[in-house]
Amino acid sequence: MTDQRDEALEERRKRLGAALKDVRRDAGREAADERKAEANRKGFAEAMKLSSEFVAAVIVGGALGYFLDRFAGTGPWGLIILLLLGFCAGVLNVMRAAGLVARPDPGDRKDR
Repeated sequence: MTDQRDEALEERRKRLGAALKDVRRDAGREAADERKAEANRKGFAEAMKLSSEFVAAVIVGGALGYFLDRFAGTGPWGLIILLLLGFCAGVLNVMRAAGLVARPDPGDRKDR
């Protein structure tokens, strides 16, 4: 009787060990998938931040140029110039946010 019981316990232990091995493998795979998804979300958030900074700078430049032309009567020149300035400001903001251009150091100013 104890022999059958020992064999049944050993069989059950083997089945539980195999099931536990499968669960651990699946948990490792899920953790790897979650790390990959987290990296993708961070990249998407960074892309959205950079693109919104660029678009906002261009829109603000264009709007200021339009209103300058509208109220000062300068023709399309205010729109053209301020739209180009907005584009340049947007590119500079994106490069600063991406870390390609350093921010100016306040200690480097010459007027002190």
